[in-house]
Amino acid sequence: MVMITTIKTLYNPEKVNIGIVHIGLGAFHRGHQAVYVEKNMNRHKGGNWSISAANVRSNAELVNQLTAQRCQYHVAEYSDSENATLREVNAIGEAIFAGDDKSALFARLLSTDTKIVTLTVTEKGYCLTPADKTLNKNDPNIQHDISFPDQPKTAPGILVEALFRRRALGLAPFTILSCDNMPSNGALIRQAVCELAAYRGTEFESWVSHHVAFPSSMVDRIVPAMTEHSLARLQQELHCTDPNAVMCEAFSQWVVEDNFPQGRPDWEHDGVQMVKDVHPFETMKLRLLNGSHSLLAYLGLAANIQTVAEAVALPEFVTLIRRYMTSEAMPTLNMPQGVNVVEYIETLIQRFSNDSLQHQLSQIATDGSQKIPQRWLSIVEENIVEENTAEEKTVTPVVALGVAAWILYMRGKDASNNEHPVNDPLAEEFNALHSKYDKPEEFIRHSLASKSVFPAALNNNDGFYQAVLSAYQSLLSKGAMATINAMSFQ
Repeated sequence: MVMITTIKTLYNPEKVNIGIVHIGLGAFHRGHQAVYVEKNMNRHKGGNWSISAANVRSNAELVNQLTAQRCQYHVAEYSDSENATLREVNAIGEAIFAGDDKSALFARLLSTDTKIVTLTVTEKGYCLTPADKTLNKNDPNIQHDISFPDQPKTAPGILVEALFRRRALGLAPFTILSCDNMPSNGALIRQAVCELAAYRGTEFESWVSHHVAFPSSMVDRIVPAMTEHSLARLQQELHCTDPNAVMCEAFSQWVVEDNFPQGRPDWEHDGVQMVKDVHPFETMKLRLLNGSHSLLAYLGLAANIQTVAEAVALPEFVTLIRRYMTSEAMPTLNMPQGVNVVEYIETLIQRFSNDSLQHQLSQIATDGSQKIPQRWLSIVEENIVEENTAEEKTVTPVVALGVAAWILYMRGKDASNNEHPVNDPLAEEFNALHSKYDKPEEFIRHSLASKSVFPAALNNNDGFYQAVLSAYQSLLSKGAMATINAMSFQ
C-alpha cells in the first residue's frame, strides 16, 4: 500500500497571466519546470508567470488531452515504492500544437507579456553538430529555415523569426532559457540562434547577440516516459485517473544562471538555485548522473536488462558505475562549493535503486550520439595522454567499455545477433558502417572516425581505439556480464 500526500492548487488558474512560453511539451517539462512555476504561483496565490506550452513537431494528442482538461494535470512524486506525493498542477495556462500552423505560437511569442521562453527539445532539437557544436547546415530543416525564415520548422528557426518580428515591432526581446540536459545549454542555443540570425543580416545578428539573454540551467529529476502500464499503476496505487499525469522521483533540482533582463519569477524562494555560474553543477550532473545512466543503458540492454533499478540491483553494475564515477569522472570535475562528491555519488546510486519508477533503459539509450560527447567523451579528452607523448595509454577503461556497448547498440543487433530498434539520428550511418566492415577492427576504427560524434582528439587516438576494440570484442565473445565482471577485478 502506498502512503499518499496530496497537494492542491491554491490559486485561481483563470486569474493568472501567461508570461512564459515553453517549446517542447513533454513529461519532463510537466514534471520539472512546470512544478517550480506551480510552487511559485501557489506561494503568491497567482501571478503573471503562467506557461503557454507548445509542441511543434509531434504529440498533438497530448496537447488535445491537456486542452480538454483546461491543462490541469497531476504529478506523482515517488520517494520509494511505498511513499508518494500527488501534486495538482495548473501552471500551464494553455497548450498549443504548432505544426504547419504556428500563428497561435507566434501570437504568444510576440505578446508584450512574454518575458521568458524555455526549451526542452532534446539535444537534436538544437540542430547543432555533436562534435563541434556549430549549426548543422546539412540538416534539411535548417536549410528550410534559411530559405524560408518566416515559415520555420525548427526551434532555433522559430526563436529567430519571433525575435525578428519583435524587433520590427519595437518590442524588447524575451530571455531564452534552455532546460535541456546539456552542458552550457544557454551557450548552445545562443550559438544556434545567432548563426541562424546571421542569415537575416549582420545588423539583426548583432542585435540578437547584444540584446538577447541566454542563461544556462542545470536540471535534475528522473521523469520516465509515461506508458499505459504507468498510468494504470497511478490509478491502482494513487487512485489517480488523469490521462495526462506524470510519474517521477521525489528528488528535484534546478540551478539557473541569474540573467533575466525582462524580469523573472522569484524562484529562489521555491527551491531553485539562482547562481552566477551553472557550469560546475551541470558538469557534475552530466558526468556523474547522466554518464552513469548511459553506462547502465547500453551495458544493461546488452545484458538483456530492462530498467535502471534492475541493473543496480546487481552488485556488478554498482561496482562498475561507482568505479566510473570515482576513478574516471570525478577527477575531471570542479565541484560546486558546498557539495560533498562522495555523498553525491552515494545519493545517485540510491536514486537509481528507486524501483517505483520503472525507468526504461531503452528510453535512456535514445539519441546517444547526441549525448555521449558531453557525458563521456569530454572525460576521455581530459584523461588521455596525447598522441605525441612517449607512452600513449588510456586511463578511462569504463568509458571505453561504455562506448563499445553504445557501438554494439548502434549496429542494431546485440551480442547474440538478435535485432533491436535503434532510436538515434545517426542510426543509418552506423548501421551502414557495420554492414560495410564486418571485422571488429575495421568497424570500431571507422566508428571512432565519425566526426559527427567523436572530437578530433579521439578520431585517431590509438590508446582509446585499442581500449574500445578490446571491450567490444569481449562483449561479442563473452557477453556483457562476464565483461563487467572481468573489469571489476582489474
